[in-house]
Amino acid sequence: MADSPDTVVGEQGELLADDRVALPIVSSERVFEGRVWNIRRESFELAGEEIVREFMDHTGAVGVLAIDERDRVLLIKQYRHPIRMRDWEIPAGLLDVEGESPLVGAQRELAEEADLVASEWAVLADFAPSPGGSDEVIRVYLARGLQAAPEVFAREAEEAELEVRWVPLDDCVDAVLARRIHNGPLSIAVLAAHAARARGWRGLGEPEAPWPSRTAPVRGATGS
Repeated sequence: MADSPDTVVGEQGELLADDRVALPIVSSERVFEGRVWNIRRESFELAGEEIVREFMDHTGAVGVLAIDERDRVLLIKQYRHPIRMRDWEIPAGLLDVEGESPLVGAQRELAEEADLVASEWAVLADFAPSPGGSDEVIRVYLARGLQAAPEVFAREAEEAELEVRWVPLDDCVDAVLARRIHNGPLSIAVLAAHAARARGWRGLGEPEAPWPSRTAPVRGATGS
């Protein structure tokens, strides 16, 4: 399941990839501290101009596309208050445990939300869901070789009424393309898995693959 040596280049012959940029940070401060996320205001220099932007200061997150030997995907449905919907999702959660690796975080979320463990892990996708307003990045893992977890976890809040369903991967893709489901990590995960399966699962990342886009920027001296 190692990364494929194949690369995709554009018309200019360059590898298609995002560039990480370290711009001069003039100031950085937390202007709102929330129960889960904070809002940060930063001033930075770009092309000789000082620009001020406010954004969600996020811990990052992981998601898990768990797929069984029949190509069925484990989906969960739970209430999400900001969109006033009970939406279909994949098991996912914040990287808010000090010192915990993304892989261990994903394994924890799969056990806590789906009562499952997996013997095979690979990186399926890395993405930034809202790069204009949040520094959140999400890594989605592909989990296979599934079996019941040794213990069932107690759930609370929105997770207390989770609905679980096993859905064929092709049906998940149809639901995304028909716009019947709307969750971002779920949509990206099933489309990526559908494409990876067509390639014989080549190109998946190793479970401990580097995650350079998650490297936190250096905060300004006035940051908190």
